[in-house]
Amino acid sequence: MTPFASYPSLIDRNVFITGGATGIGACFVKQFVAQGARVGFVDIDLASGFALARSLTDARHAPQFLQADLTDIAALESAMAQFRKQAGPIKTLINNAANDLRCPIEETTPESWDAGMAVNLKHQFFAARNVAQDMQKSGGGSIINLGSVSWKLKQGGMPVYTTAKAAVQGLTRSLARDFGPFNIRVNTLVPGWVMTEKQVRLWVDDAAREAIARGQCINQPLMAEDLARMALFLAADDSAMCTAQDFVVDGGWT
Repeated sequence: MTPFASYPSLIDRNVFITGGATGIGACFVKQFVAQGARVGFVDIDLASGFALARSLTDARHAPQFLQADLTDIAALESAMAQFRKQAGPIKTLINNAANDLRCPIEETTPESWDAGMAVNLKHQFFAARNVAQDMQKSGGGSIINLGSVSWKLKQGGMPVYTTAKAAVQGLTRSLARDFGPFNIRVNTLVPGWVMTEKQVRLWVDDAAREAIARGQCINQPLMAEDLARMALFLAADDSAMCTAQDFVVDGGWT
């Protein structure tokens, strides 16, 4: 097994992850716990969240699962407050939660538009605002917003998702400027097509595999672990002067 980097600055660091019960988010939880961080994660998936937390009870710090619908900002902020009460100030925030629901233009309603923006964009701003005071008092911190290459590839059939994910990069740059004086770094982690269980089950057919083979320079499956390793670097002190940037992990597709 290839030995990957460990980050001493992440030991005992308080990390909050949205959408952490399954997929990429669950991998983030596992990888940060393995680094010795104190991890709190929020999700609406009660069964998966508690199962993941139970599987990591032997770690240096067992993660804390908090159930909340993050499209309800009050519920999200309540979950963050619960983690803060148990662990202390949040030093790293990973805005991971999203839903890449396919919905063509003709079926998009004002209600579905607002719902898509809520789950893919709105909570990122409010979660970042919530942790800013913690990070300022702690002398700095790292906010990692999850973007997507989908809009760069001009992917159709999901206009709400691609619009929201394009906006994430604008949000990152704006927050990086406003939070920079407090040594708070804000970056966008931009995944390609990650082979999570959900993606493989719902979307990855032979045509998709052919598109990936044509598009990626490295013709190997892109895995959640590949994203997690970049997230660890961006959360650690090793990336102390990286902010307002896009870190693309897509096998060279874009």
